[in-house]
Amino acid sequence: MRVIAGREKGRRLHTVSSTSTRPTTDRVKEALFNIIGNSIYDASFLDLFAGNGGIGIEALSRGAKTAVFVEKSRLCTETIKLNLTITSFLDQGEIITKDVFSGLKILGGRDEKFNLIFIDPPYNRGLIEPTLRFINKYKLLSHNGLVICEHNIKEEIPKLMLKLSRVRTEDYGDTAIGFYR
Repeated sequence: MRVIAGREKGRRLHTVSSTSTRPTTDRVKEALFNIIGNSIYDASFLDLFAGNGGIGIEALSRGAKTAVFVEKSRLCTETIKLNLTITSFLDQGEIITKDVFSGLKILGGRDEKFNLIFIDPPYNRGLIEPTLRFINKYKLLSHNGLVICEHNIKEEIPKLMLKLSRVRTEDYGDTAIGFYR
């Protein structure tokens, strides 16, 4: 794993040796950030099911102002902290060691708003729809914000979810990315 662009381009990131995480490939990461484009600058970024934090750190490297990482695995959150430290982004990152739904409740209780929310749950477990419901429930997406869902191409994700509408889908091998506004 490495940061592929921005201030920390080329920086190697630590990963968790486990079958419970599945890092986003460089190809998908590059495509995702090309689609996001300049909206990353000064953005508040939420990385859900964060794993080793690679996507949120990539966002910081490309100009996001802040990133919050929600991950239930203590081993993963220790790795995120290490990766934030080696990239000098520790002051711009916050780590919440909770399951995603508890983390979203905490953020909602603080009335947090995010410009970009990235969801990358374990594939084929039906977690995208309830995660979108919680994002809506706690009003975590800022006006004109974007929710990005990485999922297995065979997994059905909703076109409409309460106030969110899927505006774009891109496929990369067995991985798909859905974009909601």
